[in-house]
Amino acid sequence: MTAAADRIAPAAVPAAADRIAAHVRHTPLLRHDLLPGLLLKAEHLQRSGSFKLRGAANAMLVLGAGEVVAGSSGNHGIAVAGLGRTLGVGVTVVMTAGASEAKEAAVRALGGRVVRVPGGVADRDRYAGELAARTGAALVPSSDHELVVAGQGTVGLELLRDAPDLDALFVPVGGGGLLAGVCLAAAHLRSTVRIIGVEPERARRYARSLAAGRPVEVPPSDSVADGLRGQRPGEVILPIVRHRVDELIGVSDRAVSHATALLHRAGVPAEPSGAAALAGALRLGLPGRSAVVVSGGNGVAAPAARSVHAGAGR
Repeated sequence: MTAAADRIAPAAVPAAADRIAAHVRHTPLLRHDLLPGLLLKAEHLQRSGSFKLRGAANAMLVLGAGEVVAGSSGNHGIAVAGLGRTLGVGVTVVMTAGASEAKEAAVRALGGRVVRVPGGVADRDRYAGELAARTGAALVPSSDHELVVAGQGTVGLELLRDAPDLDALFVPVGGGGLLAGVCLAAAHLRSTVRIIGVEPERARRYARSLAAGRPVEVPPSDSVADGLRGQRPGEVILPIVRHRVDELIGVSDRAVSHATALLHRAGVPAEPSGAAALAGALRLGLPGRSAVVVSGGNGVAAPAARSVHAGAGR
């Protein structure tokens, strides 16, 4: 790693893996005949229904706060609220006015408080930061935090240990914590896998920032992938993405919806955000031996995954 990208050491990822092991599930790699040669990292089977539990657990366990505030489109809030109930921590989740009502209900069912604010994701995150500062609570961002990024990186650590001979790895990009964490995991393992980030076409904050050579905030998005509507690249995350990501591609809502339907046919109940990486892989034609991160499945009514079997597909 260069000096610009070493704010988080790659070794922080295995340290996070050890720290959060009692709270998270080592999710399997799945295969299906509808997607020959492709591996699916099944984070929809994570205990909170998405990969967000990993970063939330790493941050909350280290911070040890009695009260936390989190800005979230839903999945991060669900993870933080569930951990809060387990750890005896009070949780307030800030969501935009247009965020999923089903995910809000899930946060409340876990004992979290929800505050709705107008505007987009950038407005939500600013309000969450102000609320934490005003109340003395610890802020646990959904992505742009060293501890959160290291925790999210455990997805990549598991995946690349289970399938070390991958040619390409597709990662959905919302706030960017998962993408940055996967990059750190690859650096720790000295993997040469090609890392490809997949953004919604109307929320390409990382691609535009890299092209401009500076952070670029994009307008609020109404992408069907509600968890990927981030507007501004993370300060912690952008240098890592600049240094290690091989390609960033955009996918349309139509492509995401198609990928979601395909996963459901395969018995994988992904939400649209969780299917975005597959949409990117389909766009590029599944180069070589590839894997995609199915990042979540909250709020989805889909059949049980009877037709899918686990394994590294070797």
